[in-house]
Amino acid sequence: MKLSRVPPSPYSLIASAFSSKSNTVADPLMLSQHACNWRDLQGSTHWENLLNPLHPLLRQEILRYAEFVTACYKAFDLDPTSKRHLNCKYGKANMFGQVGLEDSGYQVTKYIYATPDIYCPIQNRVPHGRWVGYVAISSDDEVVKKLGRRDLLIAFRGTVTNYEWIANLMSLLTPAQLDPRNLRPEVKVESGFLSMYTSKERSDKFGLGSCREQLLSEVSRLVNKYKEEEISITLAGHSLGSALALLLAYDIAELGIVDTCDHRDIPLTVFSFGGPRVGNLGFKKRCEELGLKVLRIANGNDPVTKLPGILLNENFRLLGKRFAESPWSCSFYAHVGVELALAQRQRSFLDMRNPSWVHDMETYISLLKYPDATQHEEDIELADLIIRFRDCAGNLMKGLRLRWSPEQHDS
Repeated sequence: MKLSRVPPSPYSLIASAFSSKSNTVADPLMLSQHACNWRDLQGSTHWENLLNPLHPLLRQEILRYAEFVTACYKAFDLDPTSKRHLNCKYGKANMFGQVGLEDSGYQVTKYIYATPDIYCPIQNRVPHGRWVGYVAISSDDEVVKKLGRRDLLIAFRGTVTNYEWIANLMSLLTPAQLDPRNLRPEVKVESGFLSMYTSKERSDKFGLGSCREQLLSEVSRLVNKYKEEEISITLAGHSLGSALALLLAYDIAELGIVDTCDHRDIPLTVFSFGGPRVGNLGFKKRCEELGLKVLRIANGNDPVTKLPGILLNENFRLLGKRFAESPWSCSFYAHVGVELALAQRQRSFLDMRNPSWVHDMETYISLLKYPDATQHEEDIELADLIIRFRDCAGNLMKGLRLRWSPEQHDS
C-alpha cells in the first residue's frame, strides 16, 4: 500500500492514525500492513526503512519533538532589562500555554539550569546558571493512550550566551568519567560540553546543583513514579542542546537508570537537530554498546553539524585506511547515531542577509514540513526587491540628470 506523503499538523500525534475511541486504525493510508508502532518511531530498529523516503508518521514524530525544542526559544527571556533575563519567562504550570503547546498533553515538571565553568574574557564575572530547557511528562490520559506509552521528555535549547559559545569552541577531548564504578578513560567528550553538563554554580547557596544532578534526579524520580507503566525517555535538543541531550542519554544508560526490576526495556531516544559531534570513537562505540537510539537531523549546509573535528573525524582517511584503523583514532571526533539528511533547497540571495538561517531551528522545521516546497514565495519577494531597486535606481538617475543637465530639466 502506498503511504500518504502529505504531512499533517505536528500535533496530530503519531497515533492520529488511530481512533480516539478505540485502538483501531482510522486512516488506512497512514499505515501499511507492516505498520510501524511507537517503538519503531523511537528507533528500536534504528529507523530502518523509515528514512528514505521519510515515513510520514516518523516525520510527524520528529516535528512534534521539534516544536518542544522550539518552545525553549520562545520561552527564553533575552530582554536584558527583565528580572528573568536569560531564564524562562513563564512558570512551569503555564509555560506550554504561553508558547502555543497547551494541547500537547504534556506537563512540565522541572526547569533545568546549566553553568559552564569557563572563563570569558569579555565578561569579568562568575558565570551563573542559565535556563537551558525543561523536563516534561505526557500527563493527559488520552494523549498517553494515543502515544501508546507514558513519554518522559527532556528538551534543550541551543547556544545563546557568550559562555555557551566558548563551550562550543572548546574542542579539546577529555575523559567523560561519569560512572564512578568504571571510569572508562577511552570514552572522551568535548570539554566544553562536559563543563556545561557537570559544572556547579560557584556562588550557589541554594543547592541548585549541576545540570547533570538536576536531570538525573528528576529522571530517576519520574521513572520510579511510573515504573508500573509502559514508558519511554525522549531527549530532544538543538545545537548545544543536542550535545547536552546526548550526554544525558549516555549518562542515564551508563548508570542503569533505565534498568527496571522486571527487566522491561525503557526506550531511550535522542532527536538531535543541528547537533555537533560530542565525543570520540570510544564514546561512539560505548553509546552503541549501551543501545542508545540517536537520530541526527542535519541540514546539509549547516556547518555546526560538521564540528568539532572538522578534519579529524570519522571520515578521515590515511593512505586509504579509515580513521578507526589509525593509532590516533582515540583523538578523532565521531558522530553517534543515524543521520537524517535534510535536502537543502537552493535559496535566493535574500538569505545572504542572515547566514545563520542554515542552523536556525525554524529552518529545520520548514525543511521537515515542506521537503518538496518550491521557491515561489522567495521568488516573489526577490522580484519585488528587484522592482523596488529598479524604481529607486531610476529615480536616482533621473535626479542626477535633472541636476547636471539643465536643458533636460527645462524640457
